[in-house]
Amino acid sequence: MTDSPHLADGFDEPVGTALARWRRSKQISGQVLGERVGISQATISRLENNASNPDPQVVRRVAEALELPSEEVERLVGLVERPSEVLIDWQSTQPGLADRQHFVRRLEASARDTRIFQSAVVPGLLQTSEYARAVLGVLRMEMADDQIADSTLAVSEAVAARMQRALTLDEPGRQFHFLIAEDVLGHQVCPPVDMIAQIARLRVVAAYPNVTIRIIPQNAPWPIPPVHGFVLTDDRNVFVDLFSTSLLSRGRRTAGYYRRVFEGLDSAATSDIDPILDDFEKRYIRRLSEATA
Repeated sequence: MTDSPHLADGFDEPVGTALARWRRSKQISGQVLGERVGISQATISRLENNASNPDPQVVRRVAEALELPSEEVERLVGLVERPSEVLIDWQSTQPGLADRQHFVRRLEASARDTRIFQSAVVPGLLQTSEYARAVLGVLRMEMADDQIADSTLAVSEAVAARMQRALTLDEPGRQFHFLIAEDVLGHQVCPPVDMIAQIARLRVVAAYPNVTIRIIPQNAPWPIPPVHGFVLTDDRNVFVDLFSTSLLSRGRRTAGYYRRVFEGLDSAATSDIDPILDDFEKRYIRRLSEATA
C-alpha cells in the first residue's frame, strides 16, 4: 500500500486502511493522532487494522484531526454508513498462513460473543497443535514456487499463531458458541493418536463456563444445507475460510443473515455430545490398535 493520499480511480479499500494511508502521508504517529482525537493509540491501531466496525462519528473525528479535505471526510464517513447489501462488502484478508491467523486474532480480540459453525473440520479455536498442523499444512498450496522451501517454517508459525488465538477462550467476559457437524469427527485429517487427542481437547473446552459445543448428529435432518463454515463475531463480522485466502464481511445485513443461518442450523444440534465423542474415540482407538498390531 502506497503512502500517497491518492489512489487510482475505482480502488475500493476499507475505511481503516484509508485513514492509515492518510496518517502516514502526513507523517503523524498513531500516538499523536490519538491525542488529537482524544482516544487511545490502541483504538487508532484497531481502527486502522479494520479489527472492529468503525463508528461514523469516530471516523469523522479522526479524518478531521488529519485535516482531510471535506469531500474525503464525507466519503469515508459515507463508506461506514453505507448499507451492506452487495458482494463488494466481502473482502479478502492478508495472504500468508501466519498473517491470516494474526488477522483473525485481532478480529476476535474485540468480540464479546462469537458463533462458529464448521461442517468439515474442527474449528480453529478448538484445535490441538497436531490437528492444526495437519489442516494448515494442506494450505501450503497457496504459496508461490519460490516460497515452497520455507513452507515448513510458514506452517509452524501459523500453528503457533493459531494456538495463541485459542488463549481467548480463557478470557473472562467472552462467550463462544461452537456448532459442528458430526461428520467433522469422522474426517481423519491426522493420525488416529492425534484424533484421539483432538477429541479429548473438545471434552476439556466443552466444560468451560463460557463455551458451548453442540453437534449436529449424522441422522438429523438439516434445516439449511451446510454450504460452508463461518465465524460470526458480535453479529457484526462474518469470516469465511477458503483454500487460498479468507473472506471478511463487515456488513450488518450479511451478519444478520448469518445469525439466522446459525440459529437454523443450531435447531438441529444436540448438547449431549459425550456419547458422540465416545463413539469416535472408540473408532480411533481401534484404528490405532490395528495400525500397531
